[in-house]
Amino acid sequence: MTAGDSNNRLDDDDYPAYTMGRAAEILGTSQGFLRAIGEARLITPLRSEGGHRRYSRYQLRIAARARELVDQGTPIEAACRIVILEDQLEEAQRLNAEYRRAGEAAGPPVA
Repeated sequence: MTAGDSNNRLDDDDYPAYTMGRAAEILGTSQGFLRAIGEARLITPLRSEGGHRRYSRYQLRIAARARELVDQGTPIEAACRIVILEDQLEEAQRLNAEYRRAGEAAGPPVA
């Protein structure tokens, strides 16, 4: 692997660059919180060759949103479900926007 390959990976939102300890530190939470949202299937960390959990930047953003909800008093299971639904809604809105753009590019239907 070259230095360029390493930099490209670190720019990748899905690259599991963070250890559990570092992820907890970044989020200002405990490793137990990360385990709990993993058990609730909100995020599934990748495993290193040694079996250690590794997290991506995307997963840290999802975990941070769950932490916001838990900090506001939402039970962890409910917070995880809310985050999943928010993510699904965002994806549906993105797809709808793509379909609209594709429809506009195709022009009006021929009668």
